[in-house]
Amino acid sequence: MGDRFRVATFNANSLRSRLEIVLNWLNKHEPNALCIQETRVVDADFPIKAFTDAGWKCVFKGQKSFNGVAIITREEPSDVASGLTCEPEEEARIIRARVGDITVVNTYIPQGTAVGSARFQYKLDWIRKLRDYFTNNFSPDDLIVWVGDFNVAVEPIDVYDPEGLAGSVCYNPEEQNALEYVRGWGFVDVFRKHHPGEEKQFSFYDYRLPSAFKRKLGWRIDHIWATQPLADRSTDCWIDIEPRLLEKPSDHTFVVADFNLS
Repeated sequence: MGDRFRVATFNANSLRSRLEIVLNWLNKHEPNALCIQETRVVDADFPIKAFTDAGWKCVFKGQKSFNGVAIITREEPSDVASGLTCEPEEEARIIRARVGDITVVNTYIPQGTAVGSARFQYKLDWIRKLRDYFTNNFSPDDLIVWVGDFNVAVEPIDVYDPEGLAGSVCYNPEEQNALEYVRGWGFVDVFRKHHPGEEKQFSFYDYRLPSAFKRKLGWRIDHIWATQPLADRSTDCWIDIEPRLLEKPSDHTFVVADFNLS
């Protein structure tokens, strides 16, 4: 791999159900870090042996049936921390680790359920708290890559029907403004750096829509953002569609970015 640093993000929608897909993808693409969301497994039941047997390291934070985040790496990660706040009952939605010279932050932002609901307000608050999280722990000059299922489509080209979906959960001005508040701390959307204005680039296809993938009824809600010093070193970013075509796939697929650290 040399000076190439590859990071990827994937909402597994149950890691144990998608374990073979993940292991095969790791073997094929050899990332420095794969960030997984919605593992849906308590820490005691995390399938760590499957990864370690294949030569991978794992750090994770889970809870039963819902949420859960993990970072899979080749080298031993350091400075591992989970949690957005100090609340004891906090949902398992964020974990970070240092991999070489890069800090990798993996988030599973709340979905929000319905606009105006208590969960929607929770989502907005959670996103805004991320700016304090970054301010309190880092500088925009640090080499940070922030990835995950953000559950927010930022631009009209990030959804299959921008007019029909306008104002709905995950494509709503309040969510977009909250996310922009965090981006303003010092992040660059690495995918859009390499694909400005490119349409039909989706990472999520809803199970509930018949033949959503074939009909290109998707959303780009899985993101890879980096601080400017790291974004300047990005050489490519893409959405890997192949895993979405496999048997029993997740409703999301992998988003991947490469950086040249030389």
